[in-house]
Amino acid sequence: MKFKCTPLRQGLLLVLALIFSCMALAQNFPARPVKVVVGYAPGGAVDTIARTVGQAMAASMGQAFVVENKPGAGTNIAVKLVVDAAPDGYTLMLAANALAANPALYQPSPFDPERDLVPVSLIGRVPVVIAANASAPFSTIAQLIAAAKARPGHISFASPGNGSTPHMAVEFFKRAAGISLLHIPYRGGSPAITDVIGGQLPLVAVNALEVQPHVKSGRLKVLAVLSPNRTPVFPEVPTIAESGFPGFEASVWYGLVAPAATPRPIVNLLHTEAQKALQTKEVRERMTAVGGEVIPGSIELLGSLIRSERQRYEKLVREANIKPD
Repeated sequence: MKFKCTPLRQGLLLVLALIFSCMALAQNFPARPVKVVVGYAPGGAVDTIARTVGQAMAASMGQAFVVENKPGAGTNIAVKLVVDAAPDGYTLMLAANALAANPALYQPSPFDPERDLVPVSLIGRVPVVIAANASAPFSTIAQLIAAAKARPGHISFASPGNGSTPHMAVEFFKRAAGISLLHIPYRGGSPAITDVIGGQLPLVAVNALEVQPHVKSGRLKVLAVLSPNRTPVFPEVPTIAESGFPGFEASVWYGLVAPAATPRPIVNLLHTEAQKALQTKEVRERMTAVGGEVIPGSIELLGSLIRSERQRYEKLVREANIKPD
């Protein structure tokens, strides 16, 4: 009896061949160092977390994870590098909120995070904080809201730049609180903090770690952390939810992504190894040191976060007419 290879059988054989090929590839992965692209300069929180997670994954997988810093264009340069890379698992990116915000901020959209990339693993989050000059006439969110309603548009706040995560966080807060604040963008968190300490303006929105030394010295005071849970950096400071806005969150989140066509067995393997890394003492301590927390979870958890954040940022950018620096 002769075996007749119909088009259906040919298609099935091709699919099976691809599956077995991907499985074999995953079994031999990684055979050389893995590159982790970071869209920020060395020394910052994203760079530090990428190196710490990479070291933990390298120790488990037996290959180096090398961080490559590609700052510029609001991380678009780094994203483009990853999108254009070979989809073989050897090029990853530790991305943050800009991945979800930039398609709305930059026109035409420089990339589509859901089409051009595949989620690998959510890593963690660091809260944005609203801090004030030590002599500012408000020490709580309730007092700030009262002052802002008494003088709409007269109270100013500094941020690391137009379209930065802290800027967007305060824009979300303004809408939730029904107040008007004047945004003063800076080129980075450090100069923004310096001017608030100097009294040039009363408020600054940045990540928790950046203001920690200035709070300890008494030059700044934190009104609230914009995260679901209190941060170990400022355990005595209430969350925005505790300050009268239940369900409100505006954190800096971090996640590993890869080029869209990366074989699923390799994505699954990288996800498993990333999850193992999040359980190590070194990674947990490093996340705590930068004011954050690790967030274990499924691949779908990061995919859902990117999708929901993208929709949220699109609406905010449109309504507030936010333009990137």
